[in-house]
Amino acid sequence: MPQVRFTIPTLSRTLIDIFIRFGLISLLAVSCFQIFKPFMSLILWSMILAITLYPLQTRLRGKVFDSEGRTATLIVFLVICVILVPSCMLGVALIDSVEHAMDIARSGRFQIPPPAESVMGWPLIGQRLYDFWMLAATDFTSLAEKLAPQIKIVVVALLGTARGVGVGLLIFVAALIVAGIFMAYGELGTRSAIQIASRISGPERGPRITALCTATVRAVAQGVVGIAFIQMLLIGIAFVVKAVPGAGLLALAVLLLGIMQLPATLITIPVILFVFATESVSVSSVVFAIYVFIAGLADNVLKPMLLGRGVDVPMPVVLIGALGGMVSGGVIGLFIGPVVLAVGYQLFWQWVEDAQQAVEGVEAIETVEIAEPTGTEARSDTRPAGG
Repeated sequence: MPQVRFTIPTLSRTLIDIFIRFGLISLLAVSCFQIFKPFMSLILWSMILAITLYPLQTRLRGKVFDSEGRTATLIVFLVICVILVPSCMLGVALIDSVEHAMDIARSGRFQIPPPAESVMGWPLIGQRLYDFWMLAATDFTSLAEKLAPQIKIVVVALLGTARGVGVGLLIFVAALIVAGIFMAYGELGTRSAIQIASRISGPERGPRITALCTATVRAVAQGVVGIAFIQMLLIGIAFVVKAVPGAGLLALAVLLLGIMQLPATLITIPVILFVFATESVSVSSVVFAIYVFIAGLADNVLKPMLLGRGVDVPMPVVLIGALGGMVSGGVIGLFIGPVVLAVGYQLFWQWVEDAQQAVEGVEAIETVEIAEPTGTEARSDTRPAGG
């Protein structure tokens, strides 16, 4: 009995090979992503810090140390000192303040001065604020018992925020150390980034996209830190002039809140209430309150002015990317959002311009093809008779 042999066509065999390779590559990519996932936030922060600090590395190169590694180590050490020393001072001051407040509460020496009669005349909230203030001044114990559930919720939230800030500082230090390693090999990293971008988007667009991503990250980082520093100066000067207790630490807290993209009103509003509670309502206290409140909202005006500087895309694109990225991805989304949106914006308009150039090229070819017969006929008409 003859044996029947089944043969697989060449096209089917090629498709099977493609599917097998695709499946293996997908499995490898998923496995690599799962292994890399725990370190993704750390690596992203390291890249952002390395891109932001690398211009400082190029300026210091050869002036302090000849080695790239030693220069990067110096920068990392200085940044850690600038960040950690004030943070530790702020943490110690907060702990001391909490302990002092607990001692006062246990001794029963805590007293709130009664409100002035003029508070009752404030529009909308005057009467309610006066009654609440008077109850706190005359019978603070019963008020504390009444507000105990709300106070507990606030305290738990503050403790959770403090724990998150501590973990964030540790991640920041680790990311800064890794960023120093990246900066030590900055030129090699730049060439690698250009090669990757060129492989994805083509040799013509690769260097431009790499430069766009770098400029966007630096613009956002400098804008965030610069805005936080300006806001700290505006608010800190008012605290010092008004002789607010702990004015320096409060100004430092404003700086840290600005870097973390938290509103400065978390500091300014309690200070305004403290000033009104310890001083009588006067022209100076009202001016102080208005100025500090407006200064706490200054970042809403400064962001559109500073975030888009040095980037080859419109400022609203960077601003929308920063705000949307922060809402969807937290603080790190503040940097990733503008980069993604800026690259997408550039690729979209490049695609539009390529299509327009293709249409213009076709129209030019058609014009030449139409013009050539017309020129031939004109030449044939002008030939001399008998030619």
